[in-house]
Amino acid sequence: MPREETTHSAEGHKPLGQVLLEKGELTQAQLDEALTLQQRSTERLGQLLSRLGHVDAQTVREALVSQAGLARLDIDNCEIDPDAVAALPAEVAFHHKVLPISTHNRTLSVAMADPFDSAALELLRVLTGLRIQRYYCPEAELLEVSRRVYGSNVARMIADLDVPTLGADTDEEQFTQHLHEMAKEPSIVNLVNLVILEAIEARASDIHVEPFEKDIKVKYRIDGILHEMSPPPKRLQPAMVSRIKIMAGMNIAERFVPQDGHITFDTARGKIDLRVATVPTVFGECVVMRILDRATALIEMGRLGLNQTCLKQLAYLLYRPHGIILVTGPTGSGKTTTLYAALNKIYTPGKKIITIEDPVEYQLDGINQIPVNRKRGLTFANGLRAIVRQDPDIIMVGEIRDRETADIAIRSALTGHLVFSTLHTNDAPGAVTRLLDMGVEAYLLASSLEAVLAQRLVRTICPHCKEAHQPGPEILQRIGPNHANENGGKFFRGKSCRNCRQTGYIGRLGIFELLRVTPAVRQAITRQATAAEIAAAAPDDHHPMREDGFRKAAEGITTLDEVLRVTQDTQTEEALS
Repeated sequence: MPREETTHSAEGHKPLGQVLLEKGELTQAQLDEALTLQQRSTERLGQLLSRLGHVDAQTVREALVSQAGLARLDIDNCEIDPDAVAALPAEVAFHHKVLPISTHNRTLSVAMADPFDSAALELLRVLTGLRIQRYYCPEAELLEVSRRVYGSNVARMIADLDVPTLGADTDEEQFTQHLHEMAKEPSIVNLVNLVILEAIEARASDIHVEPFEKDIKVKYRIDGILHEMSPPPKRLQPAMVSRIKIMAGMNIAERFVPQDGHITFDTARGKIDLRVATVPTVFGECVVMRILDRATALIEMGRLGLNQTCLKQLAYLLYRPHGIILVTGPTGSGKTTTLYAALNKIYTPGKKIITIEDPVEYQLDGINQIPVNRKRGLTFANGLRAIVRQDPDIIMVGEIRDRETADIAIRSALTGHLVFSTLHTNDAPGAVTRLLDMGVEAYLLASSLEAVLAQRLVRTICPHCKEAHQPGPEILQRIGPNHANENGGKFFRGKSCRNCRQTGYIGRLGIFELLRVTPAVRQAITRQATAAEIAAAAPDDHHPMREDGFRKAAEGITTLDEVLRVTQDTQTEEALS
């Protein structure tokens, strides 16, 4: 029989809100807010609390389990019957996040990540013909044991695949025809679909398929770090790459030049877009698929990670009638997400907003978005010229890459438009010097620039294995005594657990530096000051990006190691070393 952990069945008589209050997961004010909204809504209380951001979905589920008096399964110490596992196909088990444990007296005991999933329970009854005894098990624990019992979907499929290899004497036309045939094999179609699905479920931002001499590697980038997954055999490389290229609308006969494409992929939670790029390497084509999930990218400004002071200052700047606001940082630092959050905040039907992007990553309701198309002559510069003739109130330029685009953007700001754009610079003052280096006239830049927001993404500590941590003397010396003593010198880290894939981190949050262009900063720009001189002219409440990271580390949101890792290229490094 399954081994159960202690449950509190007495809570089965208490309302969900009361259970959460007693567990310290909710305040009375938050509960009252949700109860008031529930009177005008059809949503359940748990859904409302989760949507409001007061508690996460996992906390609500565990409270419901406690409220219903369901047993929580200690799955690590549970003896799993192979006959019970064999009664349920792996695809069903993974899709519904259930794991059969044992059978007894025509009853199948199952661990469930969501024991309130009535559709899953009914399906289990139909497939097995048995009564179902449900137990609760947290999703991360259940999936790890499921992969151990069943094997991952991709690993199991790879083991069963039998794809013919191509002969060395195959000519080009035959080779292309054979690639078409292999790419349409149901087994290859399902394999590629599973690779994409598992990446999405793992919260990956990118999928990398990398060919080498004797093998092919599949990696998922999760929270900015690459993780190697179960590798398919080398013989599957041509078929996998060809399948991806067909899905992305690429030419599979052309294997020796880079190509770009786009995939719209259907999942249980809706459509997911993937941006696909291939490059030829010595051992075949290397493929990168960037996962563009609208649900995770289009977030409110308050959830980006800006502290309250920066948030208020930026919100004020967003309603300026004209001027330029820049967001800076390296690739993958969340600049587009920040700009989309800003556009969503200020959008009203009374304002015309046009963007030009390369590419358009997410479609925004009510906003006109133009994709760059260099093959047809549509660049940032001439696209921006056309936008100005459309009588917009607000313009977003995906990136300022050259002087021509910068000049048009600045003149647009000077003629009554509010312009948003991005630059690849290490910090906020560096954006000014970058534009001056491009050849932008200093007096025009000083007149039009309103603010520069520099940002990075730091990984956040896993809440499941978070523990107090005393950094080493070398780290404390690097951050300086003021920051070392913040919050009483208390810092935290993730010990590592299955929930965070043994990394100690789950998710990411922004750290920011907002440089507001005050009269003193305008004077510094006019005289073409250095980045350090511009930083010195900044307002008293201006703080470098790294300081924001140190505060988040002191608050237990991230670690000092992570802050130092992502800010090592900023100009504050030398000053703080």
